[in-house]
Amino acid sequence: MRRAARILLRAFGWLLLLAVIALFIAWLALRASLPDTDGEVRVAGLSKAVRIERDALGVPVLRGASRTDLTRATGFLHAQERFFQMDLTRRAAAGELAGLLGPGLLERDRSLRLHRFRSRAQSALSRLTPAERADLDAYSEGVNAGLAALDGRPFEYLLLGSEPEPWRPEDVFLVTLAMWVDLQGSTARHEQQHDRLAAVLPEPMYHLVERSASTWDAPLDGSLVPGEPLPGPDVYDLRRLDPGLFDAAATAKSNALRLTWTAEDPDSMVGSNNWALAGERTASGRALVANDMHLGLRVPNTWYRMRLVAETEGLDVTGVSLPGTPAIIAGSNGRVAWGFTNSYGDYQDLVVIERVEGEPRRYRTADGPREFSRHQEVLQVHSGEAEILVIEETIWGPVIGEDARGRPLALAWTAHRPEALNLRLAGLERAANLDQAIDVAASAGIPAQNALIGDASGRIGWVVAGRIPERAGFDPALPASWAEPGSGWVGWLERDRQPHITDPEAGAAWSANARVVGGEMLALLGDGGYAHGARSRQIRDRLAGLDDAVPADFLDIHLDDRATYLAQWQTLLLSLLDGSDGSRAEALELVRASPGRAAVDDAGYRIVREFERTVTDRAFDMLTVEARSRWPEFRWRVPARFTDVAWRLVEERPAHLLDPRYEGWDAWLHAAADAAIDASRDGCARLAECTWGRANTTRMQHPLSMALPWLAPVLDMPAAEMPGDWSMPRVQSPVFGASERFAVEPGREEQGYFHMPGGQSGHPLSPWYRAGHEAWVRGEPTPFLPGPAEHALTLLPR
Repeated sequence: MRRAARILLRAFGWLLLLAVIALFIAWLALRASLPDTDGEVRVAGLSKAVRIERDALGVPVLRGASRTDLTRATGFLHAQERFFQMDLTRRAAAGELAGLLGPGLLERDRSLRLHRFRSRAQSALSRLTPAERADLDAYSEGVNAGLAALDGRPFEYLLLGSEPEPWRPEDVFLVTLAMWVDLQGSTARHEQQHDRLAAVLPEPMYHLVERSASTWDAPLDGSLVPGEPLPGPDVYDLRRLDPGLFDAAATAKSNALRLTWTAEDPDSMVGSNNWALAGERTASGRALVANDMHLGLRVPNTWYRMRLVAETEGLDVTGVSLPGTPAIIAGSNGRVAWGFTNSYGDYQDLVVIERVEGEPRRYRTADGPREFSRHQEVLQVHSGEAEILVIEETIWGPVIGEDARGRPLALAWTAHRPEALNLRLAGLERAANLDQAIDVAASAGIPAQNALIGDASGRIGWVVAGRIPERAGFDPALPASWAEPGSGWVGWLERDRQPHITDPEAGAAWSANARVVGGEMLALLGDGGYAHGARSRQIRDRLAGLDDAVPADFLDIHLDDRATYLAQWQTLLLSLLDGSDGSRAEALELVRASPGRAAVDDAGYRIVREFERTVTDRAFDMLTVEARSRWPEFRWRVPARFTDVAWRLVEERPAHLLDPRYEGWDAWLHAAADAAIDASRDGCARLAECTWGRANTTRMQHPLSMALPWLAPVLDMPAAEMPGDWSMPRVQSPVFGASERFAVEPGREEQGYFHMPGGQSGHPLSPWYRAGHEAWVRGEPTPFLPGPAEHALTLLPR
């Protein structure tokens, strides 16, 4: 017996030893892909040495003789810290993810490969000047040098059993195109929804649902866009419809607030902000610029912080870079500071294809019949069989499906046009004043953005950055034929017509994805689903109270979680719950006690938020029930501004626009209130325990932990209950939030602050993998400029 026990004990000891050895070997393999942060590395192509200094957060300062050398060093650094992220980004745009991650990504690859972005990126390369091409080559060579300098391949490839593929110059454009997809979508879904609703609803109803302006708009030019009137019963009467149509809607939309947001479906929670004060309203006399670009929260974060100093060229620029591209995307260069929000103009159009009768391979154009271009794309699959995808293209863009009447559609999109893609954004690094910066931004080859810019002289301005198509002969909100002469995209807006405002009279400028201008400028931009005006107005009103401002004043706006817009919904809910008993009485006390902030410990705010979402969703469902019944598989989205339409309905309570299953609006609203209370009771013993923070808890995941959950403790950021919501400056959801925050005065960068979720490094063994993340969670300012150097690596010419 004892002998058997000794044998078992000895066997267990050997197994334990083998396990320790295996863990040690795994740790060594993992550690091999950590970059060196001190010492010297020789890099081919450098003209002179580049010194890379890192501070306590791992934020680098690159010092070199020329911007070209810094470009090569930027590529080196990006590859060492974030190559897997860069690889996924280029693959996502090109429709090549399955080649690395397996057949589960094939459907996504099919949808993106339709756009043939790798081919388009290669076409954009041919349009570069020799100097631009040299910079792109320098960056790409730097990336491959950085990858080769690691002692082992990045750890993600070890886990996947793959080898990283070299970086190519065209991949820089693919990373840029990935941002087009992220910011604008790739299917003109808003236009497809317009088409289906317009095919079923009377025109006044379609306009009410999809094209109403927000009464909360706070545009820079003070313009007003009249709202759509509620159509009368002679136009549309829901009471005449079969009540059975509404039963399916009630089943499909039983949840008021979607508590299962995902990074792939952030529609319910979007919003970026930027704003600026002119020198006349700041303590320093310089412009003061703030930015927070909200994106899907992931590990590692979208951006990589950097400071670039080209000593012989007078260049000193600090901000965020996008791994995979060489430029500083947003930041300050000592003379000019700038930041972006997504513009939500209309940059995609659906073109109705008219096939030539009896010739299915040909279609009509304004210049006569043309034959479809056909392309065979090979979709590689890791550990699986490759697949052939046949793509049909027209002169306007690829064929992507059919409209509501069954007619084939092509997608015209700025991202498809080689002339819309360039490297001019890098010119902001050298802009000396507001006018120069606006000229650069207006011609930049990026997805169209609201650029807010301020300079050291105190001037500020707004411009839509990126190329904007000139349209003629059709309604850009709906699919249309471009087969007639003069119809379609007839060119690009010239610089003098690019929507912009400089030196606003109030000395303040702001944007928050909502309508920024009206009149002719709005007509040129179009409506791609721009946001509700609540955030924009809240920012405008906060700026109105500032004079002699300093950067710290802007932090209060960045973190503003006051629910100004929801105050009216709170009042309505209180009136509905007054005098109630049971769960309604419990909710009444919580709603009454709510201070009107999206605070983590506030259960009352969560109930109000659930109620607003329930009413808005249900109002959309009932007004669109005929269309949704005809196309049940379509991915319907409640328009961002429809919450205002829902509010008008509950204020005016028109009997003909009410779900016929209810006797009156009081019954409908009480049912919505009960549904909101039930949805708030998220498995809690008491409603008071179901706080907003419980619903609004971050899920910042690494791509590998999504497939391999056991890696989550090592790779993901810690879950955190967060304040903030969609209708206030502090936009926040579990998977969506500020990908960076900063406020800075050009020339006084040392006074600015910066936040970023996650850390600089993409390697979990790095001390900078999570460094700075807790400051972002808590809203504690960290310096805009990198701190004192704690590590120094010198790249030497080879």
